[in-house]
Amino acid sequence: MKYAINAPEAPEAIGPYSQGTTAGRLVFASGQLPIDRHHPHHVVEGGIREQTELVIKNCRVLLEAAGCTLDDVAQTNVYLKDISLMSEMNEVYAEYFFMPAPARTVVAVSDIPMWALIEMDCIACR
Repeated sequence: MKYAINAPEAPEAIGPYSQGTTAGRLVFASGQLPIDRHHPHHVVEGGIREQTELVIKNCRVLLEAAGCTLDDVAQTNVYLKDISLMSEMNEVYAEYFFMPAPARTVVAVSDIPMWALIEMDCIACR
């Protein structure tokens, strides 16, 4: 059975999709942008460090609404506007994900909604 995750502390979905879903023991967090729920039309000020931190925090809020933590994350997908930002993104990422770290894919994309530098989704297991 599939259920939608609705976390009031996370930014609302900006399209026809759920913030996240659960299916059995799996929890899927939709791609998170570096936006604050109180300012949903603006990307957080700063560079890749600030944006990475907020994206991970947004994922954490969604996971908590489904009874998970970042420690339960098995897979992340990170989309960067510029692959040269990977080193700085990794420094922040390592502050939140510890060994054994989740499996991960990082790709550079030509554009991210709202002109963000990063978007991230994840899959966790409860």
